[in-house]
Amino acid sequence: MKHPLRFLLGPAILSLSFMQPVHAQDANVAYVVAYMEATPPATHKVFALVREFGKASRKDDGSLRFEVLQRIGQPNHFAILEAWKDKDAQAAHAAAAHTKELREKLEPLLRSPYDERPHTALAVGSMQAASAGKAAVYAVTHVDIVPTSKDIGVALVKQLSEDSRKDEGNARFDALTQMSRPNHMTVVEIWQDRKALEAHGMTAHTKEFREKLMPLSGSLYDERLYKIVN
Repeated sequence: MKHPLRFLLGPAILSLSFMQPVHAQDANVAYVVAYMEATPPATHKVFALVREFGKASRKDDGSLRFEVLQRIGQPNHFAILEAWKDKDAQAAHAAAAHTKELREKLEPLLRSPYDERPHTALAVGSMQAASAGKAAVYAVTHVDIVPTSKDIGVALVKQLSEDSRKDEGNARFDALTQMSRPNHMTVVEIWQDRKALEAHGMTAHTKEFREKLMPLSGSLYDERLYKIVN
């Protein structure tokens, strides 16, 4: 009877190992990923607004990261990656005058509402990740797992993050979980250049991840490439 029990417990233990909490110093960090789509004629205005917003927001108490991005190939698409010391710091930023002012100015310039998604850490690296330089390429990917396969999908995304940080040219590879929908994740990657990103896409562990993820996905693997604004 020992062998069947070991067989049944093995996958459960493996699953739990993937679900271990992040490092203690990261447990309280509040992450936000926001998306904006400007009307094409307003692209330059939105660019200027979010650039200044980034400068102001990095001065807010509790700001750990505040990166403003512009999508490669679709310059009227923007994203903001935020990391705050805790949820109180994030809430204070959200209530700040410069945040409210930005939202008001953006409203007539966007094709759709400002899309802000709070996250918690799933598998994150050091907050002091290596600098990627001016040629850096950001990849921001929305991963949607069907609810019945959530735990398997979460384990796959976590393992991808751990493996990919070791790839040549990687400056950061973080996986985040949406607070309102735990079967939805955001993967944030920074590569030194486009060549490093493409090489990562051809690695055995990336291919294996995509093969295993496909039957679990609730939507397309939505990978979007960006360059840094500030």
